[in-house]
Amino acid sequence: MILKELLEVLNKPNVSGGLERQVKDITYDSREVKKDSLFVAIHGFKTDGRKYIADAIRKGASVIVTEGAIETPEKDITVISVPDARNVLALLSAQFYGYPSRRLRMIGITGTNGKTTTSYLIKAIIEKAGKRCGLLGTISYIIGDETIQAPHTTPESADLQKYLHRIIESGAEYAVMEVSSHALELNRVADCEFDIAVFTNLTQDHLDFHKTMEGYFSAKLKLFTSLSNERGKMVKKVGIINIDDPYSKRILDAIKVKAVTYGFSRDADIRPDDVRMDINGIAFKAVTQKGIFPIESKLTGKYNINNILSTIGVGQALGFDNSIIADGIRAVENISGRFEKIEEGQDFAVVVDYAHTEDALKRLLEAVKEFANGRIITVFGCGGDRDKGKRPKMGETAGKASNIVIITSDNPRSEDPMEIIKEIEEGIKGIKNGKKPDYLIMPDRREAICKAVELARKDDIVVIAGKGHEDYQIIGDKKSHFDDREIAREAIKTVVSNK
Repeated sequence: MILKELLEVLNKPNVSGGLERQVKDITYDSREVKKDSLFVAIHGFKTDGRKYIADAIRKGASVIVTEGAIETPEKDITVISVPDARNVLALLSAQFYGYPSRRLRMIGITGTNGKTTTSYLIKAIIEKAGKRCGLLGTISYIIGDETIQAPHTTPESADLQKYLHRIIESGAEYAVMEVSSHALELNRVADCEFDIAVFTNLTQDHLDFHKTMEGYFSAKLKLFTSLSNERGKMVKKVGIINIDDPYSKRILDAIKVKAVTYGFSRDADIRPDDVRMDINGIAFKAVTQKGIFPIESKLTGKYNINNILSTIGVGQALGFDNSIIADGIRAVENISGRFEKIEEGQDFAVVVDYAHTEDALKRLLEAVKEFANGRIITVFGCGGDRDKGKRPKMGETAGKASNIVIITSDNPRSEDPMEIIKEIEEGIKGIKNGKKPDYLIMPDRREAICKAVELARKDDIVVIAGKGHEDYQIIGDKKSHFDDREIAREAIKTVVSNK
């Protein structure tokens, strides 16, 4: 694309250099620069992109977008000075890739918990309807037959627009996205036109970034206030809102398009009735404004009923028959690292789950408690360089719902693992009502998992929480392979073979 055409989306940018040059790629990562790239120098969390401008030029970048003026060693370089490089990256990327979101039915899901499960359920019903669908989320980005491990829940804007373009090229008509609060606050989804937005819930998380719950909520709200019927596609927009969540009223008051509510409340547009649930699955009748019909799922736990209800709302908003929606939900047997049962012939249960917030851990352990015939043994830790305020709360939550808690490391990153553990421990120590659990401190996560499995007796349930699908652990600046599921399988095999 010619630079002059690309810059049409910007309001009188400050340009130094030629405008007729060809732009062959847009990137914010100097390692990805190739000949005739446009390089946008953005402020990252740990470094300033302007430090890499010289490197980008050496690798072939012919256009530099930056905040403030710079001196370049090359005469044949165009420099564009802007007030907000992140926002400009999003605007230029959408223009460069031809606004792919306007050529797809876009479903965005936001909330603290439930985004991943909901995204896979939605993808399943779309495909059950005979349509092709791309998915961008926490576990992976799925584009046609290709699956890419996800470095971020929502990709940076240049990557996002590229992936959406590739989803179209794969023959898909739909895209399902988890939309994180970081992505909304940092303009990663600017110039993305969503048709359906789903709100799952809002509980404490990411306060290291947003500082307050109000800031966190304001970021989430942007997805719903951005919905409009007067943009590129001119299709009817819909918000699917969890009415059971306290923040739902504020979203319903702010949204300017049709809203459909779901939840256990009798006031919900979509709600469950005649619920039956055990460790192997869920069955209920979906009561909706478009009919009552049976739902069966291999997923379990009350929180997954909410995820299923939101999926029903999306399916109906897309115009699919109730039978197609039910078939799609039934087709999803498990989701990586979400209440994933590890079975190696043992007489006790082992569950691995991504729950890494107070609310997610509470919901997980409440679900487990409904099925438990024996003790609940919980293994978990908290991530370093992240919201510290949730650590004692998660300790209290685990302590109240478990018979035995093993406090261990998650991804300590640059923090001292024992300092994180001490903060979690304070939550267990502070339990006032009810019996405090037995608890152990084992900083080595492998040892902690093995100990939990070793302690388990017939009918106990071992819950390994926090990392779920992740196959790595970050200690200091070192990232090593580590998969809770692999460790649990090895430990179970050892226990079973020794019996």
